[in-house]
Amino acid sequence: MVASTTSLTAETLWDIGLLSVAPKFRWLESDKPIRSMLYEGLPYKGRVAEVFAWYASPLTIGEVSESPANGFPAAVLIHGGGGTAFAEWTHLWAKRGYAAIAMDLGAHQPDDPIYDSATGQFVRDGAKDTENRTPLKNGGPNQAGEDKVDSVDRDPEHHWSRHAVANTILAHSLIRSFPEINAERTAVTGISWGGYTTCIAASVDSRFKAAAPVYGCGFLYEGESVQKPEIDKLAPEYRAKWIALYDPSSHLSRCRVPILFVNGTHDIHYPLDSYARTLALPAGPVSVRIEPDMLHSHEHGWAPDEIGMFFDTYCHPESSSLPQLGEPKHTSDSINVSYTSPIPLNSAVFHYTTESGPRSERTWQKSVATIAPDSITAPSLPADANTWFITATDERGAMISTAPVIV
Repeated sequence: MVASTTSLTAETLWDIGLLSVAPKFRWLESDKPIRSMLYEGLPYKGRVAEVFAWYASPLTIGEVSESPANGFPAAVLIHGGGGTAFAEWTHLWAKRGYAAIAMDLGAHQPDDPIYDSATGQFVRDGAKDTENRTPLKNGGPNQAGEDKVDSVDRDPEHHWSRHAVANTILAHSLIRSFPEINAERTAVTGISWGGYTTCIAASVDSRFKAAAPVYGCGFLYEGESVQKPEIDKLAPEYRAKWIALYDPSSHLSRCRVPILFVNGTHDIHYPLDSYARTLALPAGPVSVRIEPDMLHSHEHGWAPDEIGMFFDTYCHPESSSLPQLGEPKHTSDSINVSYTSPIPLNSAVFHYTTESGPRSERTWQKSVATIAPDSITAPSLPADANTWFITATDERGAMISTAPVIV
């Protein structure tokens, strides 16, 4: 536990040396396709807090009869606000060929999955509704707003963000320790507050080979983010402290893990103005997928196939990577973007808005862009366009985009 609040840094909040050691854990259910466990997190209120998690792999769900000689790649899955450890999410990744661990970061244990009584196969998640979650007797801080932001005036053991990042790294250390896992082929993805947590965890834990924050970004204290009012309620010294310790913008410049940012044009939680600034921060490779009108939910957040394709690039070296787009070059009569792609491009689209007001309410327009062997050309930028980006889709249906340009 950090005893002092006077000189806190990422290194003191998250001792990567200690967090890199697999925590003690115990199985609650070790025979079902999707297995449950409790593992030890950080100290909280004078005791070591426990964290609930689901675990599944291609072997546990019956996709394969034995583990590969070099082990399964693994994914760490971080839920968003109001969410929990989703068994369905681990099942999805196990179907993709990954072992997966999904933990609850709100000190709860969700209901068990529902299985077919005849076949024993997974049918549906038992944790969709909040009433189907039981508070842990020895859990850490809850995920309510006062724990995420307001607790910054208290000792760090009460800071939800500190526990969330630490418990993510501990889950990573735990799954890496399993004998069926290839510890050198692991990745992390999170949705909404989980995307926020992914940004920080990938900046602290360089063992990840890839990261995909969905919606989550930094600069939550600026722009139109719905988190900004909560941050602004803090006294000035605590507002500055929360930003320095827990806004992803304070950490992402140290991130060298390849990262795929996934978002939509109308997100109210992580709007494009904050998003555009965030994309420029990481020190490692950055890819972007902005989907017009993408909805905000756990199901919509884990649906994009590009996340799996991106992870495959770093965890299955023989797989084909996503297209890579260069920085747009704007001239008086066109916009040009260089690209590379192992799979031929099928289409490219120029997206822009000329409207003002809240970004979540703006109407977007689009026009077809022209694809050449190594570049994409879009029509000249309308004089009144204030935000724009280009998407490219390959023959697999995998879409990637440029970073949004805020005029």
